[in-house]
Amino acid sequence: MLDRREPEAFMLILPSRRQVLTGLGGTLAAAGLSTGAYAFGVEPLHRLVVTRYAPRLPHWTPGLSLKVAVLADFHVCEPFMPLDRVAEIVDATNALAPDLILMLGDYPAAGRIAWKRVPLPDFARIAAGLRAPLGTYSILGNHDWWDDAEAQAARGGVPEARRVLEAVGIPVMENDALRLTKDGHPFWVAGLGDQQPFLMFDDDSGRDDLPATMAKITDDAPAILMIHEPDAFVDVPERVSLTLAGHTHGGQIRLFGHSPAIRPIHGHDYSYGHVVTQGRHMIVSGGFGVSRIPVRLGVPPEIVLLELGDGPATA
Repeated sequence: MLDRREPEAFMLILPSRRQVLTGLGGTLAAAGLSTGAYAFGVEPLHRLVVTRYAPRLPHWTPGLSLKVAVLADFHVCEPFMPLDRVAEIVDATNALAPDLILMLGDYPAAGRIAWKRVPLPDFARIAAGLRAPLGTYSILGNHDWWDDAEAQAARGGVPEARRVLEAVGIPVMENDALRLTKDGHPFWVAGLGDQQPFLMFDDDSGRDDLPATMAKITDDAPAILMIHEPDAFVDVPERVSLTLAGHTHGGQIRLFGHSPAIRPIHGHDYSYGHVVTQGRHMIVSGGFGVSRIPVRLGVPPEIVLLELGDGPATA
């Protein structure tokens, strides 16, 4: 015979609906706090990954094998991108033994993100330690202009970011192209001027001149084009084998393959990764730093490593 108290005792161990909801709320709150702490204090500050791509590209010369390291969006500042973090990235890049290193702009950080500014000459001094037999080349991004009060006031000139990079031997390409050779095979590296250099800008204020840049490519050797904002990809001609872009940081928050903070461009998702549109290829780097909000979640700071040539393809 069951004791009369057993049903009562049994009822006592069943949680009420309020208890379930309260417990679930507490669990979700704890998970939210944990995720927020990770996004603020772990992923942007302590993670660094190498993201590899080996696409089969159009207009690529058979036998031309090229390893390219792509670095984007440092946004140097304290505490999110201090000089020792830059040195870590430089060392990790060199350890990959690339043939060529390309830097896609946005070297300073500004606004509330920069709790303490890092002098750009100090950044350039560390970036000068990058090593690749075919050299290191760069372009500027919007923050290289926006963070320069003199360039903003003059709506032109030479921003500090360009001066300090060129002072340590890293060329800054603005609507320019350079012919390089690897193992007897020529190829082109081109760099586009920034599309949004001024805080008060209009359709005619960009520094980008794609037709002039393409006019400097004078033969049919493969061409790699550096742009900062991926929006310009809509106008890149088929002649370009591969376009490289930064700027988006992969949205800084990327969930289930989507970056909710990045709007589509002409119906295309240019937020992150390998984009193929009508046979044209672009790779958008997630970069290293942060902007607007100091978090990264699902898109850790990355060195992009391109392995171009005749090997097995990846998406």
